[in-house]
Amino acid sequence: MNKTEQKRLASNIGRAIAKQRIRSQLTQEEVAERLGIGNEAVSRIERGRVIPNIVRLLELAEIFNCEAALLLGQASFHLDDQASRVKHLLEPLDSNDRQLLLDILENLTNRFNNKE
Repeated sequence: MNKTEQKRLASNIGRAIAKQRIRSQLTQEEVAERLGIGNEAVSRIERGRVIPNIVRLLELAEIFNCEAALLLGQASFHLDDQASRVKHLLEPLDSNDRQLLLDILENLTNRFNNKE
């Protein structure tokens, strides 16, 4: 993995962590306190300046009451992980809303493919 990919991965993991923190209605200060680290350390993780190690990732998942795989899956570049994320986003919606989003996705895909 080159430096650019590492930076992008760190940024994606940070965004996933921030998203789960907000979903859990926690502040960076509260997460920092539970982890026994400073607020700035949480901020650096969320901004993608630092990639958390596996132990820290598991601790974060426990704090957010989610699986570490969810945090990693949201950051993954792999098509299967991205498809799983889309499925997870669609699951709570009713069939009409799911269809609307699929239509939007299809239109965007067609638009992007026609740019080539």
